[in-house]
Amino acid sequence: MKNILFAAAFAVCALQPIAASANEFAELRTKMSAARESLVTMLTNKDKRGADHQKVVASTADAVSAHLTKLKAPAGKEAQFKELVDTWGAFKKTREAELVPAIIAGREDEARKLAGGIQKDRITRCQQLLGELGG
Repeated sequence: MKNILFAAAFAVCALQPIAASANEFAELRTKMSAARESLVTMLTNKDKRGADHQKVVASTADAVSAHLTKLKAPAGKEAQFKELVDTWGAFKKTREAELVPAIIAGREDEARKLAGGIQKDRITRCQQLLGELGG
């Protein structure tokens, strides 16, 4: 009986890091979706372009970056993790340097082209990579 209990306890402990890792990637997926949604809201609603919503847009993206820096690549998935980090970095850089300024300046055609083009491709790839990483 003791051996069965020990084996069960060992199995639970052995699986915790896997579950925690998958949970961390799932949480990152949620944060990434919130970051994307805050930006779409800014793009599609002219009344959501003020300082308050700009802070929301910045803080949601910063939350993704902060969470991402705390994660490690799952064993055997280092390439996917690196691609995720690099793709998110490019997404965030374009968002801050080009997309948000275009939205705020009222250059909606430029903003929509960026948002529906390279940025859509990047966020879609991030979501795919999160799926591959367990999230």
